[in-house]
Amino acid sequence: MSEVNWHEEVLKRKDDLLDDLRGLLKIESVLDEKDANDQAPFGAGVREALDYMLALGGRDGYRTKDVKHVSGHLEFGQGEELIGILCHVDVVPAGNGWTTPAFEPDLRDGKLFARGAIDDKGPTIASYWAMNIVKELYPSLSKRVRMIIGTDEESSWRCVDTYFKHEEMPSMGFAPDAVFPIIHAEKGIADFEWIFPVNEGDDKDIILSSFHSGQRLNMVPDYAKAVCKSDENTLSQMKQSFEQFLALHDLEGQASVETELSLEVHGISVHGSAPEEGINAAFRLAQFLESHELDQNGKAYIEFITTWLVDDSRGERLGVSFEDEITGPLTMNAGTFTYRYSEGGQIGINLRYPVTCQFEDVQKIFEKVTEPLTVTMNVLDHMTPHHVPKDHQLIQKLQQVYEKQMGEKADLLSIGGGTYARSLEAGVAFGALFKGKPQLAHQKDEYVEMDDLLKAAAIYAEAIYELAK
Repeated sequence: MSEVNWHEEVLKRKDDLLDDLRGLLKIESVLDEKDANDQAPFGAGVREALDYMLALGGRDGYRTKDVKHVSGHLEFGQGEELIGILCHVDVVPAGNGWTTPAFEPDLRDGKLFARGAIDDKGPTIASYWAMNIVKELYPSLSKRVRMIIGTDEESSWRCVDTYFKHEEMPSMGFAPDAVFPIIHAEKGIADFEWIFPVNEGDDKDIILSSFHSGQRLNMVPDYAKAVCKSDENTLSQMKQSFEQFLALHDLEGQASVETELSLEVHGISVHGSAPEEGINAAFRLAQFLESHELDQNGKAYIEFITTWLVDDSRGERLGVSFEDEITGPLTMNAGTFTYRYSEGGQIGINLRYPVTCQFEDVQKIFEKVTEPLTVTMNVLDHMTPHHVPKDHQLIQKLQQVYEKQMGEKADLLSIGGGTYARSLEAGVAFGALFKGKPQLAHQKDEYVEMDDLLKAAAIYAEAIYELAK
């Protein structure tokens, strides 16, 4: 067989690829544990997206398997050795401010807009069609190729945890869920919450009745709301002061007074691995509230935010600004805030720390700050760092493919994000976003450039062939 032009093979199937992608993007596959049951452990939308991918596999002749309704796989090829491609079909909530509805994919100016377009449904379908091409052109590979589909990547990875309790671990593989060229190192990731108790004390003129912000620990909150109680005159003055605060800081928001004062601030949501690129709405609202005489518990909650967290994504004030040459600096994203006057409060943190750092050391430093305040720390989830050496055959082969197709050096990168690559013993993140393109995961008006997605599919196709031939 003459040498394959992988890009041409992708272009021949462009319309089918796009049809399959539109179908997947239409599914609102956001974690919904209120709607969960044994048949749909993460909600109906998430289960629908998993079924959609398994149905594509059935249509195109793959060996398919549903694993406990939380994950699944599509496989082709023969042989003892298994090559894995790890994708996920769950997405973060849409958030606010989209130009077109987030789950009605809209192709304009060569860009396909939808939640999940780049994280991770677009790359999933690109990888799927790369597999289709290899399966069609090379039906007699010496290794098996398996797409493993996860459904809980955006929260706690219960899908892959369950999957690998029951299924085989690939000898090597990649996750198309980050950037090109190749990510061979990923920071450790810890999700935790600080719990604030209700303490007895004298109440001031203003009661902080509630404070809420954020939907996910790994997203910068783009909306925050507080409700305050006081006398009519105080609330009226506060409303006026808040409106001046919004104007002074060029923020969007609103205030309304009935029997209580409701304050709302809008920020800019970005991925929690780079919180400094967004505007945390909770931080801005806390800064306003700090200048007012709140009740004792409300004051303690707000002052913790403004003293230790506001605009400090490196944890410098808390004393945890660790950094190394492999993975760079520690980052902290304050992603969820819940406070009620009679119940106390919570702040949820997504922490990403370097390969050479120990999470236990970070915890000890936090405790020095929180113990005197009677604030307790509850670790929700923790993944240790991941690192594949640069001389591994997986990296060597992917570098060769990328350099051949792109005509540029395949540098090895590290990230603060966590991809499914770390659930493999030998796994890297490989695309699908190209260098210099904006990082739109978890943001409003998320999109994928179709030309780039087709280019990625060509790279994936040749990579699958080289790994499995």
